[in-house]
Amino acid sequence: MARFLEVADLQGWYGESHVLHGMNFHVDEGEVVTLLGRNGAGRTSTMRAIMGLIGSRKGSIRVQGRETIGLATHRIARLGLGYCPEERGIFASLSAEENLLLPPVLAPGGMSVEQIYAMFPNLRERAASPGTRLSGGEQQMLAVARILRTGARLLLLDEISEGLAPVIVQKLAEMVTALRGQGYTILMVEQNFRFAAPLADRFLVVEHGQVIQQFTQAELPSRMDKLHEYLGV
Repeated sequence: MARFLEVADLQGWYGESHVLHGMNFHVDEGEVVTLLGRNGAGRTSTMRAIMGLIGSRKGSIRVQGRETIGLATHRIARLGLGYCPEERGIFASLSAEENLLLPPVLAPGGMSVEQIYAMFPNLRERAASPGTRLSGGEQQMLAVARILRTGARLLLLDEISEGLAPVIVQKLAEMVTALRGQGYTILMVEQNFRFAAPLADRFLVVEHGQVIQQFTQAELPSRMDKLHEYLGV
């Protein structure tokens, strides 16, 4: 498979705080990869660095072969990246559908509103509801749906299952499976290992701003003892 994303010796800072200490990994086209690790390990900072949203960064981040380390965030997005941050960023004063339509279409091949409503029936029902009236699960669906309109083919999903009821988490798992089946490439940060375990092709364990272990879905059963040690799961 072709490489969609290649990260090499990625260093990152917030001001004088050095948070990424040489991240090295890749994500192939059509693959689902999960970054695992304790809070503060550098997983979200890695996502933000890929999008150019960190204070400063150096190293190499190649998107389909193109170096992006010197590009502004809006130019990175135009290469087909969509970032769904942990805080969701739903605008309270806008309706669900206005939130959905807010981001521009950046590349061809994005989902239509009708396709999105077919995937997220709850959003069709709540289209006219203000952002503040949506449940946590509906807000999370909306946050993901919003980037699917843009034409992004690499989805960066940060803790999308956090704090949600099990029935909603199951719907999000079905969404990730469906998107993978449609050829999307997905990089996830997840604290909920039970959610991530059946979804990912590969798992990368992050500690102190570095990838310290990686293993495949097939290797998962034999690595559980190590995962308990690293993650406390």
